[in-house]
Amino acid sequence: MIKALIVDDEPLALEVLETYINQIPKISLVAKCSNAIEAGEVLSKEDVDVVFLDIQMPLLSGIDFVKTLTKKPIIVFTTAYPNYAVEGFELDAADYLLKPISLDRFIKCINKVAEKLNLDSKNEIHTDAEDYMFVKADKRLVKVNYHDLIYIEGLKDYVQIKHDGGRIITLQTMKSLEDKLPEKIFKRIHRSYIVNLNKIEAITGNSVEVIEKGEVKYLPIGKNYRDELLDLVNDNKL
Repeated sequence: MIKALIVDDEPLALEVLETYINQIPKISLVAKCSNAIEAGEVLSKEDVDVVFLDIQMPLLSGIDFVKTLTKKPIIVFTTAYPNYAVEGFELDAADYLLKPISLDRFIKCINKVAEKLNLDSKNEIHTDAEDYMFVKADKRLVKVNYHDLIYIEGLKDYVQIKHDGGRIITLQTMKSLEDKLPEKIFKRIHRSYIVNLNKIEAITGNSVEVIEKGEVKYLPIGKNYRDELLDLVNDNKL
């Protein structure tokens, strides 16, 4: 059971999210608060998995409130202002819900939260899976479709995402991207490489072959990842 806290200074926003939560069997409402100070009191006394947190509130903004937390539950920002999205994701928010929030969008958010909490798949709420993600690049959130993504390469100070249309440079870590990507499609094959399994043309020696800009690109296979990759091949899971 996912334990939730709602924090919003608008009574209608509190009511909408409470109604949504009451319609979903695998999430329960611990408390609802009208400001961050009240929320801090709840978090000090109750076990909370996820906080649905408005950004613009009196006394203390949602973003400033998150910065005060030493032990953070999963954070989902809720706001009517899309310009806060980049800052929200910089604080490792699991999701960013733009008001007015629809029920189907809320359910997708709960699925993300359930995945982060490693809940058993039978306890998850099933909807059509999203086939894209957003990454921060050049002070923007850029949409990356999974079927276009060829591979991800980790470099010294940044990560580059190679896709059919070119590349995207982001300061996210390889680990954070690996956690976002669906494991049925993407596989870590090296400390510095994640590959789209659907884009693999062949495996030669210690390399994976993919096609980039019409040419063969060889990606190294790390020795710690080789056996698991070959198991996928031998089991015909690619």
